[in-house]
Amino acid sequence: MVIRVSSPDIQTKISFPRILLAPMQGLIDAPMRDLLTRIGGFDICVTEFIRITHTVHGKSMWLKYMPELAQNNQTQAGTAVAVQLLGSHAENMALNALKVVKLGANHIDLNFGCPAPTVNQHQGGAVLLQYPEKIEQIVATVRQSLPAEIKLSAKMRLGYEHKNLALECAYAIEQGGAGEVTVHARTKTEGYRPPAHWEWTGRIREALSIPVIANGDVFTLADYHQIREISGCTDVMLGRGAVQCPDLARQIAATNRGINLPALTWTEILPWIEDFFNGCCQLSNSHVNYPVARLKQWLGMLRLHYAEAGELFIQLRKITTIADIQKELSLLTSENGISV
Repeated sequence: MVIRVSSPDIQTKISFPRILLAPMQGLIDAPMRDLLTRIGGFDICVTEFIRITHTVHGKSMWLKYMPELAQNNQTQAGTAVAVQLLGSHAENMALNALKVVKLGANHIDLNFGCPAPTVNQHQGGAVLLQYPEKIEQIVATVRQSLPAEIKLSAKMRLGYEHKNLALECAYAIEQGGAGEVTVHARTKTEGYRPPAHWEWTGRIREALSIPVIANGDVFTLADYHQIREISGCTDVMLGRGAVQCPDLARQIAATNRGINLPALTWTEILPWIEDFFNGCCQLSNSHVNYPVARLKQWLGMLRLHYAEAGELFIQLRKITTIADIQKELSLLTSENGISV
């Protein structure tokens, strides 16, 4: 993020570290991106991956995963959105990248980190970390297909089962022509089990000439400062930590500017919960159970930070209809004297 400070005699350009929102499948979808970026602090967010196989997706598919295409590649808050592709067929990846660019996208991100078994079985995501030459081919093919002004980045883990190819894979991404790479500091087999190996992210940063973004296990302000110190990276991507603590990015951004912001209280979070549920309900292509399932999923994660979220989860656990959920949320906000 860049801020220009003007005076009659001088204009100073001040750069702050960027905070990115991770592309977590089934968790950080369009309604969650919208909510978290309106709470504030994020500079860029990335869509859930769009799987690329043998076809070129039509406009409806791209808009399903990235409705922000219709909003100049921005969330409602004005935060930039990149579209993420996952696949192993270089030419089809390139064709689909070009297709979504023609629809208005200006930033393509490539997924070499997804640990899901179903994805890996079809030669997508983290399984490709066993084949650095394949990674370079995919990145290079996509890069060569795109106009020069279109940004290309990638996300990777430290390896599939082992870390022995981590530097080689990162170098392949750079050599292929990506402008930056995000490193989730674990292997596929390590999943999300702690710890994240931030020192390995530092090794990759030292080996490459393109920017490296640190990712993995940032749940608090202290984690943020520690990942930057250990990795040496300027920019950090938040995933589960941002879902569990929705104002974490806002607190980080304020701290980077020398401001201490108090964390949002449960009473302050409540209207955002109702707002999120209503946003899920507004998705015209969503299944009728989708808003209910997504709300309960989020409450299950929020309770790691707010005990009251666990109580609300229990209260709503057996409710299955949208109307009944809306009634309970409206009643709860009213009891707390909140105007939504």
